[in-house]
Amino acid sequence: MDGQRQIAPDLIVQKPEKKAVPLQDLLVPAHFRHPQATREVRLGDAVVAYALLRVRRRSIGFTVGADGLAVRAPTWVTLAAVDAALREKSGWILRKLDEARERQQRLEHARIDWRDGVVLPYLGVPLRVVLDPGQSAAGALRETGDGGSAARQLHIGLPGTAQPGQIRDAVQAWLMRSARLHFTERLDHFAPLLQVRWTRLRLSSAQTRWGSARADGSICLNWRLLHYPPAVIDYVVAHELAHLRVMDHSPRFWDTVRTVVPDYVQLRRHLQDEPAPQWN
Repeated sequence: MDGQRQIAPDLIVQKPEKKAVPLQDLLVPAHFRHPQATREVRLGDAVVAYALLRVRRRSIGFTVGADGLAVRAPTWVTLAAVDAALREKSGWILRKLDEARERQQRLEHARIDWRDGVVLPYLGVPLRVVLDPGQSAAGALRETGDGGSAARQLHIGLPGTAQPGQIRDAVQAWLMRSARLHFTERLDHFAPLLQVRWTRLRLSSAQTRWGSARADGSICLNWRLLHYPPAVIDYVVAHELAHLRVMDHSPRFWDTVRTVVPDYVQLRRHLQDEPAPQWN
């Protein structure tokens, strides 16, 4: 028979040998696509669709952000030259694209589902939100004593039928009150150590900035810092107070911060790497 041979007493069908397929042909390449992508290039094992903007400049520049890769190139540079420049820096580009994608995924996972029992970080530890109609509108922090992962509970004076927006607004109001108390205490702690005087505290809801300082002693701090451990908050407080002595980020400024927060480098990295919960 075609394709068969007999080996007494059994009949075995001899199948044709399959060619080995290179591993890279079996793997689906990673894809990165900028929302305004106008061109696509293969970088290593990834396909990168990037946004190309022609500008008046001397060299090719590129940035990697949450949207992906954006390239700014002089009008006289050919597309082939642009792609060649990207391939030359492919290692750095792919690493940054991976980091941006991972950060975006962490942001999505950190998005808060506003409902009874939702858990969010408060001073670096889990806090469970409990809708409690018998509680005052101001809310109250309680310890359950069960030693669980969310032993702390925030009782909010809302019924179980409350809408997500109502829960979010009530929790935010409580956190902002707590933030003002906590920040004021830490400002009063660090100001004498840095030999500065702060005059006013303003709370911010900025998405990309944790704090700022003015020469008149006015300090602005993001209330969402209350999600982070106290040591991280202390770094931001000391950072802004240090600006009352040095209004730039020169070596002298960082030396000033180090006098009160010696491990500021690690705390700064924690703040950069761990996104705060997404409230929207």
